[in-house]
Amino acid sequence: MSSNSSPLQTDALVIGAGPVGLFQVFELGLQEIHAHVVDVLPEAGGQCMALYADKPIYDIPGLPASTGRDLTQRLLQQVSPFKPAFHFQQQVASLQSQADGRWLISTNQGTVFLAKTVFIAAGVGAFVPKTLPLPQLQPFEGSQLFHTLASATSVTGQHLVVFGGDDDAVQSALSALAQSPASVTLVHRRGTLDAEPDVLQAFEEAVAAQQISFITAQISQAQVTQQRLSGLQIEKIDGSTDTLPCDQLWVMLGLSPQLGPLADWGLAMSRKQLTVNTEDFSTHAAGIYAVGDINTYPGKRKLIVSGFHEATLAAFGAAAYLRPGQKVALEYTTASPRLHRLLGV
Repeated sequence: MSSNSSPLQTDALVIGAGPVGLFQVFELGLQEIHAHVVDVLPEAGGQCMALYADKPIYDIPGLPASTGRDLTQRLLQQVSPFKPAFHFQQQVASLQSQADGRWLISTNQGTVFLAKTVFIAAGVGAFVPKTLPLPQLQPFEGSQLFHTLASATSVTGQHLVVFGGDDDAVQSALSALAQSPASVTLVHRRGTLDAEPDVLQAFEEAVAAQQISFITAQISQAQVTQQRLSGLQIEKIDGSTDTLPCDQLWVMLGLSPQLGPLADWGLAMSRKQLTVNTEDFSTHAAGIYAVGDINTYPGKRKLIVSGFHEATLAAFGAAAYLRPGQKVALEYTTASPRLHRLLGV
């Protein structure tokens, strides 16, 4: 993550690091257009990683079966020769046109870009964590309150509370045991957990060994001591209340897509999707392209393979836009010495 007072200047900014965004980086690289990439999630993969990292995908050309995780890793390997700059856990907050035709883009973490072209590959929107409706918790975001395991800090010697009941929540509680916390408590609104059988078995064994406590309840209030989160008041299903010591709270309620600030950028939209010219998947704003599930056009199909096609034509369109008057040649990776040089093969 980077924060800059002066803009990072780039030929291309790709918003979204899902499969289509990553393939967009690859196609731009073939056109010798370097890209920065912004994504609200802590890692690449977008919806594939957020929703079905370990579930099979059967309609990727040349891959009879691939998980979201495997597809993401393959795409990251494919773009590696072009050395894209990734900026994770950041959401683009504003986009403003400049007098010289470039776009000034800022994120919610203070990173600012000055880009000649922008590629919106945001899928159905930015996948942001579902949160607890407790304003008392907001001051502890990023210090004691976390929504992903990747962003959490060490819980060694601390009282950890995990709120949630799906596979991620259960696995997070189990993984915390390796850090020797003072206690681990999983709180869920229902008495049943939605996790893989092997994960549930490991969890039940940890509960039986008194390594983890499992409580069916809602979190109703936060306790604060000397400006630090120190405990959580919970309401159990029988109506009684209790207080849990808490040094860290991991809220694992999953992710939900939100259009966010994109809706306020003044781009032409239809039913919350960006309208594009299918010749190059440009929007009505010069230098801005939209690929993947975020766009719409007659005959649109929300498939990864469709997004790959859109990213290819968008890269050709961007090359023509950035180099007016120059012919954009069609070259093949099987035979082009220039492409071989770029790919390092």
